[in-house]
Amino acid sequence: MTGQNPDAVEIDTSKPHPARMYDWFLGGKDNYPVDELMAKELLALDTRGRDMARVNRAFMHRATRWLVGNGVRQFLDIGTGIPTEPNLHQIAQQAAPDARVVYCDNDPIVLAHAAALLRSTPEGATEYIQADARDSESILDAAGKILDFGRPVALSLLALLHFVDDEDGAAELVDRLLGRLCSGSYLVLSHTTGDFDPEGAAQARALYRARGMTLRPRTRIEFTRFFHGLELVEPGVALSAEWHPELGEVVDVPGHDPIPGYAGVARKR
Repeated sequence: MTGQNPDAVEIDTSKPHPARMYDWFLGGKDNYPVDELMAKELLALDTRGRDMARVNRAFMHRATRWLVGNGVRQFLDIGTGIPTEPNLHQIAQQAAPDARVVYCDNDPIVLAHAAALLRSTPEGATEYIQADARDSESILDAAGKILDFGRPVALSLLALLHFVDDEDGAAELVDRLLGRLCSGSYLVLSHTTGDFDPEGAAQARALYRARGMTLRPRTRIEFTRFFHGLELVEPGVALSAEWHPELGEVVDVPGHDPIPGYAGVARKR
């Protein structure tokens, strides 16, 4: 682990944290009453909160399988969240035991459970970095000790960028991270949207703001801009639930309304 001591972790339980709320939605136990309270408030706006988390997780599994199947052996996953098996490295190393994976998150509770992210195959490697996603230089410097940036890397920012507003440099963050990666690398994104329920999205954004947090749902057009200069792989930008369903783990969601999230994978030329 990159220079952190899990025994020295101090967890702020006075306000909710997205990683712990995500854990609650997935049925995990590494969360606190403040996280559960806000998660339930979000469920009051859209009862499918748990389904949204499951759909996003399933997209990660499918995207990882696609990347390994297309020769990628290195992964940098920023905004990892609390470990929930199977984790990215388990999916990747099941198909390619020599895969190397670096995780990054800023929630101390993720650090406390990071040992679950470090169970690599003997042929591969896994590492965990404790850092804020916006501290791109520190992340890349630490990741470069495990990953070879002269070879393709899959950069995953899953359900992360909707916590970074435009004025806080969401697009610039993506550009800085991609700037150190070589041609043939990939960008993997998933993101919530208000396209199907603008009023509900505005209410959710206000709820986050009231807790001192950022939520920035983006339209399909806004989300697609993150892939500028890259080569989107088929099917391009799609609903998260509809991206390569043949790769497995499609979540069966009751009802006819789409889960409000987009996803895409794009190759750096």
